[in-house]
Amino acid sequence: MKTIKTKLIALLALISFVSISCNNDDDESSQTPQTIVSIAKANPNLSSLVAALEKAELTSTLNSSGSYTVFAPTNTAFSAFLSAQGYANLNAVPVTALKEILLNHVLNARVKSTEITTGYVKTLAKGNASTSNTISMYIEKGSSVDINGGKSNGGATVTAADIEASNGIIHVVDGVIGLPTIVNHAVANKNFTTLVAALTFNSASGFAGILSGTANSPFTVFAPTNTAFSSFLSETGFSGLSAIPANVLETTLKYHVVAGANLQSTALTNGQVVNTFAGQNFTINLTGGPKITDANNRITTIIATDVQCSNGIIHVIDKVLLPKL
Repeated sequence: MKTIKTKLIALLALISFVSISCNNDDDESSQTPQTIVSIAKANPNLSSLVAALEKAELTSTLNSSGSYTVFAPTNTAFSAFLSAQGYANLNAVPVTALKEILLNHVLNARVKSTEITTGYVKTLAKGNASTSNTISMYIEKGSSVDINGGKSNGGATVTAADIEASNGIIHVVDGVIGLPTIVNHAVANKNFTTLVAALTFNSASGFAGILSGTANSPFTVFAPTNTAFSSFLSETGFSGLSAIPANVLETTLKYHVVAGANLQSTALTNGQVVNTFAGQNFTINLTGGPKITDANNRITTIIATDVQCSNGIIHVIDKVLLPKL
């Protein structure tokens, strides 16, 4: 009888244990995954980001349901940013500016590291050039994932990827990503190395500085690729940039720029005459895809559009436009 009683007690204890274990499993499985903000708050290396989000009143956005990708700068990255910009601390940064800088780290889609490809994506930030078209981010995926050309160009590099949240995903980065100018975007994309070399070839012209600033902005730049410049040199017979007379190079570069306008592709019309920074015109033709007829009746194709910068917009073209010289 004692044996039966002992076995009965043991059985009841086992049932009780199994019941408690199952209830614990149910509790664990029903726990809500943490939001982006909750995860950042739990990471001491992201405390500056949390403070910045709170100051800019963006915590509610990244706590809400949605699908975001956040490139999260570390405390070290924020310290370097504040020092470089001449701010004594985070409180010294104007709220409006801070908000746009932070939104420049956010994509309105969940993008895992395995889904990242080299190219342009849209952030949630807006610069001064457009009230509607959000700032573009250039991501280059190689041995690392570089954003807007890395820290040396006002961008960053991903140091830790794929931190899952209930409302998106976090990639930790080593820099605060500034709002990119036209020159920043040109430097970031290796397809524009010859264009960058041309812009900086004659430092006396100050042309690179103009396209980095806000005077006469916003700018619309029709940007030739490296291949376009190679074809241009073959067509004109110049052996290289150094062989092009300074005045010819400057006029040619200015012929690719419209000052005082952020012309999105939707604003281009068939037969539109565009007045350039060089004081000469070219004509837009939309039949069969967007093209440009330059002053020498050469046809150039617009192959990519609407790369939004803080001080203007870039459209990519497959030839160098030739003004009358």
